[in-house]
Amino acid sequence: MSSKRIFSRYQVFVIAVLAILQFTVVLDFMVLSPLGAQLMRIMSITPSQFGLVVSCYAFSAGISGFLSAGFADKYDRKKILLFFYSGFIIGTFCCGIANTYTLLLAARIVTGIFGGVIASVSYAIISDLFALEIRGRVMGFVQMAFAASQIIGIPVGLYLAGIFDWHSPFLLITGLSILLFIAIARFMKPVNKHLELQTDQRAISHLLRTLSKRIYRRGFLTTALLTTGGFMLMPFSSAYLVNNVGINELDLPVLFMITGICAIITGPIIGRLSDQVGKYRLFIGGSILSVLMVIVFTNLGITPLWQVITINALLFIGITSRMISYSALITSVPEMAERGSFMGVNSSIQQLSGGLASLISGMIVMQDTPSSPLRHYNLVGYLVLGTMILCVGLMNGIDTYVKTKNEVITSPVPLP
Repeated sequence: MSSKRIFSRYQVFVIAVLAILQFTVVLDFMVLSPLGAQLMRIMSITPSQFGLVVSCYAFSAGISGFLSAGFADKYDRKKILLFFYSGFIIGTFCCGIANTYTLLLAARIVTGIFGGVIASVSYAIISDLFALEIRGRVMGFVQMAFAASQIIGIPVGLYLAGIFDWHSPFLLITGLSILLFIAIARFMKPVNKHLELQTDQRAISHLLRTLSKRIYRRGFLTTALLTTGGFMLMPFSSAYLVNNVGINELDLPVLFMITGICAIITGPIIGRLSDQVGKYRLFIGGSILSVLMVIVFTNLGITPLWQVITINALLFIGITSRMISYSALITSVPEMAERGSFMGVNSSIQQLSGGLASLISGMIVMQDTPSSPLRHYNLVGYLVLGTMILCVGLMNGIDTYVKTKNEVITSPVPLP
């Protein structure tokens, strides 16, 4: 198949739908953290309570990912997508009308249960509908949802929250999601070719075989530590910037927007650089930059906005360098027959580790009043540094395994 193949109109529709779908799910998760300063003040909740609000989504998403793995291939993927997306919409709407801490916590759990499965279903649909030769381009479009949620979604959400209140971003996501749900139900064709290939193989046996391999467990541990580091800093970053660094809440959208633009510009450059200098070398370089910026960021006093933007952008470049090189290496670890199971477990570990990290961070960070500076945020930073150093060691073993594996695959067969 030619690499210049043009997508059909229906394929363009599917790509657009899945990209917007990911945008709504990612935005729903990410928009809560920047609202932290406003939420803790309005609801009079502690950092640990807010950390639980953030982490409960990730915990419920990770658990639902494990539980749904055995059933994901037994039904039409369109029907599964609509089922979980409808639950996601209901959970997000409940967030938009929650007026107590308990209701918000329950709404986040419901949203996580359904939202945590949507990404894996979307990737399965892409694999079913698009040939391998063009699948990379499709994934590129869909993955843009993450950066778009920062550049467009989070600033708009924070702007609406500043004008109205913190409920408005969730109601906006609900409205967009309902329109998308109707489009999927009306125009997407059934995705059920995989039903013709079903066997009686038990999902639990396949899962246990994946968990039994040592190199896989090393990959899972690396994923857990990598995710933990990022999620420890994120939940309280906006509250820290407002109460400790002196950034106005109305300036937060500008900060996140510029950071997102930097991610889009530097992402392709970092990707090419990882191929030229080596994935593991780039991971080390990104880790060094991240360590330096975390030390600076978590020990800031009152700082001008332009300096905070510069520090945040450099920190994000370091994190992006680590994530790109990590993703390239970790996807090369599993055998093809076990790739789906490996990535499914890996995704659930990401969610659960993120939830645990937010919970731990909430237990460390203290705040005397809703408007007073956060205490011990720098201790969270030092804990993140420890996870980064451990990841460098773990990634060394993964890099060695992948190189050995590729050498075996590409070794020429001797002539008789």
